[in-house]
Amino acid sequence: MNLTVWEVLNGHGGMMWVLAVFSVLAVTIGLERLVVQWKFMERARNLAETVTRCLTRGALQEGRSACERSKSPLADIFLVGYERLGRCKKDALQAAVNRERVRVATDLKRRMWVLGTIGATAPFIGLAGTVIGILIAFADIAEKQASGLNVVAGPISQALIVTAAGIIVAVEAVMIYNIFNARISSIAVEMRMMTDEFLELLDEHSPDSTGEEAKGEDEKGDDGDREAA
Repeated sequence: MNLTVWEVLNGHGGMMWVLAVFSVLAVTIGLERLVVQWKFMERARNLAETVTRCLTRGALQEGRSACERSKSPLADIFLVGYERLGRCKKDALQAAVNRERVRVATDLKRRMWVLGTIGATAPFIGLAGTVIGILIAFADIAEKQASGLNVVAGPISQALIVTAAGIIVAVEAVMIYNIFNARISSIAVEMRMMTDEFLELLDEHSPDSTGEEAKGEDEKGDDGDREAA
C-alpha cells in the first residue's frame, strides 16, 4: 500500500511530525550559528587590527573609542581592560579580561544544547513511533481477522520508516553539532590570542609600567651620581 507524505506524517502516533520539527530546527540553528560565527570573527578581526594599531602608536583613547563604536563582542573584552587600566594591578586586570573572554566564548555555544538533545533523542522518538505503528498494525489485523506474512509485512515495513527517519535526523543534528563545536573551539583559540596580544600592548602603556620604567631610570641615575662622587 502506497502512502502519501501526509499519511506518513499523521501516522505512527504523530512521531513523524516531531521528527520533522526536529529536522527543521536543527537546520535552522545550524544556519543561524553559521551567520553568527561568521559575523563574530569578521568583526573581531577588524577590531583587533584597529586596536592593535592604536596601542602600537600609544593612542589608547582612540583604541577605546573604536571598541565603544564596535558591535563585536570582542569589544566587551577589550573595554574591560581599558576600564581597569591604572585602577588595579596587572594580575587583577588580566583576570577580569579573561573572565569576560570566557563569558563571550560561552555565548558562542548558545543553542548548541538543542542540537545535542535532538541528536540524542531522535532515534528513540523514531523507535517509539515504530512501536506505536506496529501496535496499530496488529490491532487492525486482529480486527480484520486476517493472518499471513503478507498481511503483517506491509504495516511493519511502514512502521519502520519512523525508525529510519529518527536515525537520519539524529545523524543530521550530530553532524551540525560537531561541525560548529569544532568551529567554536577554533574561534576560542583565536580569541585567546587576540586577548593576549591586547593585554601585552596594554601593559606596555599602563601607568604601572611607565612608573616602573621611570623609577628604574631614576635609580640608574642615582647610581651613576654616586659613582661619579
